[in-house]
Formats: sequence, C-alpha cells, structure tokens
Amino acid sequence: MSITVIFFLGLIVALVGVIPPGLLNMTAAKISLREGAGRGIMFSTGVCLVVFVQTYIAAIFARYLSNRPDIVEILQRVAFVIFVLITIYFFLLASKETEPKIEAEIKSKHSRFFNGMFLSVLNVFPIPYQAYMTITLASFGVMDFERLSIITYVTGASMGTFVMLYVYIFFFDKIKDKAFTSQKNMNYIIGSVTGIVALITLINILMEL
Repeated sequence: MSITVIFFLGLIVALVGVIPPGLLNMTAAKISLREGAGRGIMFSTGVCLVVFVQTYIAAIFARYLSNRPDIVEILQRVAFVIFVLITIYFFLLASKETEPKIEAEIKSKHSRFFNGMFLSVLNVFPIPYQAYMTITLASFGVMDFERLSIITYVTGASMGTFVMLYVYIFFFDKIKDKAFTSQKNMNYIIGSVTGIVALITLINILMEL
C-alpha cells in the first residue's frame, strides 16, 4: 500500500477521534482565546508529540496481536460490544447539557508545551483506539506492520491530531455559539461516530466467519 495512502489514513483516523470536544481540544481553544494563538499552538505541539508516541505504541501492540488471530477475534467481539454500549450511552446523554471544564491559566509558552504533553499523557484513549483501528485497517489489507508503514501511519495520526486542534484554535471563537457545537449535538456526533465504528467492526467479524 502506498505510504501516501497510509499517511492520510492515519491523519483521518486521528482527526475523527479528536473531532468531539474534549479536554485537549477545548483546552487548546480556550488557551488561544485567553492567551493568543501562539500559546495554543505550543500546547497542541506538546499534545501531538505524546500522540506520536502513543500511536506508535498502539501500532506495535497491534502488530503483536496480528500474529495472534485467536486474541484478535476475541478483542473484535469485545470491541463491538463496547462501541455499541458507548453509542447507546452518548445518544442517551445527548439530552443533557454540560460545559467542558478547563484548567487554570499558565502564562509561559514552554509551560503550555509541557502542559499539553502532561494532559495528553493522561488521555490514554488513543492507545486502544489506534490499536483497534490499525488492526482493522490491516485486516482489510489497506496497511501492513512494516516499520515504514508504522512510522508513516503514526506521523499521519500526529498530523491529524494537530490539524483538528488547529481548527479548534482558530475557529472556535467563531463557531462556539453555533447550535452544532452544543454539548447535546456533539454527544449525538460522538454516538454516531462510535456507531459507525461498531458497524465496521460487525462487518469485519462477519467477513471472518
């Protein structure tokens, strides 16, 4: 598979994972609004550095699992159930409105960089998410676990994360009052994304029967 395709697959998968408003993207947006875009970008850079490492770990873990089809088969079924439950949860949660909590201000650009790294380390979701997605992509034959493919995919994932954080930094002030950015609608979006992932998982399971 072309490394260009693998790069954009990593970019798209990571971008989709960061679309819903969460601690990292909302913090990047708030930093930009309060302290300027430069500090928001420094924060995002710190986040993406950790995402690179997390995605690499996930890909290595996925490569190990790819040699254990019995384990992969079990994990696929577990993942399907989990994504279905998450989908139901967010659709039920969509009736509630909550405001994301943002941490206190830190003035130094370097502090923002390390602050981004710290918050990203606390956010371990990319590891199981990327491990699952790389296994799924490999099962469809759109990527392999050669070193070049892994590095290309990981680089794309880091770039995808940065792109979405960048969008939040520069456009959040303009779209924050729009209806589709409400927590209710974003819960619907998250539920829809996890529902699609659950559907892909189900298709993958059925193909292997």
